[in-house]
Amino acid sequence: MTTMKSLRTAGVGKVEVVDVERPVPGPKDALVRIRACGICGTDVTFLRMGGMPARAHLGGETVPVALGHEPAGEVVEVGAEVTGLKAGDRVVVDPQDAPTGIIGCGGKYGGMSEYLLVENAVVGKSVAVFPDTVPFDVAALNEPMAVALHCVNRSAAGPADKVVVFGAGPIGLGAAIWLKLRGVEHVVVADVIPARLDKALAVGADAVIDSAREDVTARLTELHGESANALGQPRPGTDIYIDAAGAAAVFNTVVASAKWGAKLVMVAVQKTGSEFDLGGMLRSELTLVASQGYPTEIFEVTPELVEHHGRFEQLISHRVPFPEADRAFELALTPGAAEKVVVTFDA
Repeated sequence: MTTMKSLRTAGVGKVEVVDVERPVPGPKDALVRIRACGICGTDVTFLRMGGMPARAHLGGETVPVALGHEPAGEVVEVGAEVTGLKAGDRVVVDPQDAPTGIIGCGGKYGGMSEYLLVENAVVGKSVAVFPDTVPFDVAALNEPMAVALHCVNRSAAGPADKVVVFGAGPIGLGAAIWLKLRGVEHVVVADVIPARLDKALAVGADAVIDSAREDVTARLTELHGESANALGQPRPGTDIYIDAAGAAAVFNTVVASAKWGAKLVMVAVQKTGSEFDLGGMLRSELTLVASQGYPTEIFEVTPELVEHHGRFEQLISHRVPFPEADRAFELALTPGAAEKVVVTFDA
């Protein structure tokens, strides 16, 4: 048996590298040597739970999870029936297309491994090929940038819209980039960490708000002009609010700030529940839109990620070698310590 190293949860707040059997591709599969894999908030959630709750018939105990659903790598072997793909191709993967379960999210395989089996490998469906002009660590942003693009698509933002994004993590910054790439007139990013606000400006935001120190509503009025709600109460002229932070304070701020006909797009996982001011929503006829995953966007982002890879590369704050994966996840677990951590694998 040929083995490889793979990363999985090992209890609350812990990961471990284990030796597992290296997959052998069938006639419809491809074997990919992983070269980079990003760490996502979902990975952090698994760590905080100590794994994944098992199904009831298994006793409901928490079981280890093979981590990593943001992989990029190079094809080393393809099955006889695979077309359009060959050894040496550099690829990104759709983790949700795996028939044995979502890669890195409870499925049989995790992308934080030396090799990944892409089952039923189909270009444009389970994998997309990218050129060698794009570093593997930047290509590993493909999956989270698909999440960000779906959020922007759900917002239906147009060039004349004025938008604010709450949360300058990878998804929020990705949303800001996509908004500017589609020609949106004015994009503001709000966060409580000054370094993240600097990054927002670097990737193209028109303005930023330090929501820990500034009055968000007053600042938005300065930036977007004054409008009103149904009662004629003054409100900022902001058209679209995007919540990429997941804090109850964001929802409350939006309801208190929304003009008539404004829209709130929620892409962040809400960390805690909160009581909603439904009356405030009514007075603004605020539209609440939820954004989950990437129904179509997983490979729609790839050409633009390739074209603008220098811009997207700025989202990566830390690159950590696979042998130091425990340090990578420690960074990801520590609030404010890192923006986007990518684990890299030797060539």
